[in-house]
Amino acid sequence: MTRVSSLGHVGLYCSDLDAQLRFYTELLGLQVTDEDREHGMIFLSARPESEHHELALFSGRSIGPEARVVQQLSFHCDSLATLIAFYHRFQAQQVEIDMVVSHGNSISIYMFDPDGNRCEVYWPTGLSARQPYIVPADLDADPAEILDALSRSVAEFGATGVIDESAFVGKKI
Repeated sequence: MTRVSSLGHVGLYCSDLDAQLRFYTELLGLQVTDEDREHGMIFLSARPESEHHELALFSGRSIGPEARVVQQLSFHCDSLATLIAFYHRFQAQQVEIDMVVSHGNSISIYMFDPDGNRCEVYWPTGLSARQPYIVPADLDADPAEILDALSRSVAEFGATGVIDESAFVGKKI
């Protein structure tokens, strides 16, 4: 069967192109690789040396923030320390955090961009866990405690998966 080799990029219509640009560059660290302000287009990449853009922003969003059109945009981190640093950055910048969870195979921060699109920054743990697997994670804890809690949880639920409903209290699902 013929198949694609990978996802190339995602394009988003934006109600405020500059607010979205600041979110994705200043908070997530993506780099602008091209832009055409006259036509309302900005192209961004986390790895511009190998991928021209993974995200394209376009002016002209014609629906309000209550519309649910994007389930999530996910961004990979290279270490737990980087994920924790993002968590503190998001808190300092008052980014709306949806939830902070372990999926067993990753630890994830879910938050919303200025247009209300749900985003995820995650660190793959290298562990195997059947999905769905959603357990709250405490990124204010010491990294050794985070890893210990992760190991204990995966030992208990990795083969079966788990959904801890407390991860969703007061959250937008």
